[in-house]
Amino acid sequence: MRVNTYARLETVYKRYRGYIGTQELLEAGFSNRQIAVLTEEGYLEKVSHGYYWLSGGQYKKPQDYKCIEVCLSNPRAVICMDSALYYQKAVAAEPEYLSVATERTDRSMLKMNFPIKRHYFSGSNFQIGRRKQQTEFGCYNIYDIERSICDVRRLEPQITMELIDCVKNNEQQYERLLEYAEQLRIKQL
Repeated sequence: MRVNTYARLETVYKRYRGYIGTQELLEAGFSNRQIAVLTEEGYLEKVSHGYYWLSGGQYKKPQDYKCIEVCLSNPRAVICMDSALYYQKAVAAEPEYLSVATERTDRSMLKMNFPIKRHYFSGSNFQIGRRKQQTEFGCYNIYDIERSICDVRRLEPQITMELIDCVKNNEQQYERLLEYAEQLRIKQL
């Protein structure tokens, strides 16, 4: 490739923070072929359809890069269950899979470079406890701690008793936990 292509890439590194879309690369003057070559050479890392990580830039991927990349791939996806508890520092160990919730009718592809476990929720239950997390590299949707405890209790009941005991110490969190349990029809916490 020409030298000016790499010079343009340097200006892109200075202008964008980590993630960049194909549309922004095209607007910066790169062709689809140049984008493919830059990906092969390691200057760009494809994270999902239409989005890249600027590999040669000055930034390292953030700790929650998996959450950001899933929501770049599907903006309606929500980080849930044990993954949501991990990224909100309620549990210490990172789960083997990133747990992702989507609406039952959402059949969009989630092809990621890391393992995910997809959970489908009905439309009425999908919005309960959903929060938007802003970061310097992008935003993602995540369920709050109380909703995540309810989901884990419903689907994997053996690992939540110590989490419920921690939430009992905070009256406001415990009330929200009980409210979510009622809305999600969880019989026993």
